[in-house]
Amino acid sequence: MLISTIAMAIIAAALLAVGFFRGGSQHVDGLRISRDMIVRILPLLVFAFIVAGMVQVLIPRELLAKWIGRESGLRGILMGTIAGGLAPGGPYVSLPLAAGFLKSGASIGTMVAFITGWSLWAVNRLPMEVGIMGVRFTLIRIACTFFFPPIAGLIAQLIFSGTR
Repeated sequence: MLISTIAMAIIAAALLAVGFFRGGSQHVDGLRISRDMIVRILPLLVFAFIVAGMVQVLIPRELLAKWIGRESGLRGILMGTIAGGLAPGGPYVSLPLAAGFLKSGASIGTMVAFITGWSLWAVNRLPMEVGIMGVRFTLIRIACTFFFPPIAGLIAQLIFSGTR
């Protein structure tokens, strides 16, 4: 996490310098847009991290192990897939939630299935997709991606179940 933060800081500083040296107010405009994004997204991030933290302390490890831990097997992977497809919000909600579950004892396969299900199924995105792309396209996309989340979870479980 530290390396990612340092890399992002270097990129941000470089882009800020480019904006400054180009002249005009591009760097100020960029900072203003950044501020607006922070104001919009920060509350969601705070609540997502609270949920992720509370998951770690409120849900008993035995219960997590039974339903989404290594012992849960295919059932856990399927639950992760469905939960990911139904998860509301963007990465600001899903990623902290998955990280919280992973730290609380969820299996790597279940969380890979969760994130893959969230990426590919995203039930909350379907009305917009149907409206913009049409029913036929949406059904074709769902048919083509339907089995990927559980398959990704199974692959992750088989290959990486011993790592954390």
